[in-house]
Amino acid sequence: QVQLVESGGGLVQTGGSLRLSCRAWIDIFSMEKMAWYRRAPGKEREVIATINSAGTREFYKDPVKGRFTIERDNFKRFVYLQMNDLKPEDTATYFCNKEDGMLWPWGQGTQVTVSS
Repeated sequence: QVQLVESGGGLVQTGGSLRLSCRAWIDIFSMEKMAWYRRAPGKEREVIATINSAGTREFYKDPVKGRFTIERDNFKRFVYLQMNDLKPEDTATYFCNKEDGMLWPWGQGTQVTVSS
């Protein structure tokens, strides 16, 4: 069974940084486009960054463009999200999953709270 385990969240002040990690316990991880999603309080879960299977092409939604960086390590089966210059509006639970197709079961996510 596929398992996604996110970690690295926490409480940080405005302007601070965090690095999120997601371990994908699945053999075909290296074949899949991956994404980071977030769900802010009272809002729907949304995709914020994607990366192709080779890790050579990235896409970012406007709210995080220039501040966040998505990376992956196919050998270790990890996908990362480096978050810099954090803002209170980045407060959310962050998840990783496939970018498209039938998504894998969601992990528990990791909470990021940015204080003003």
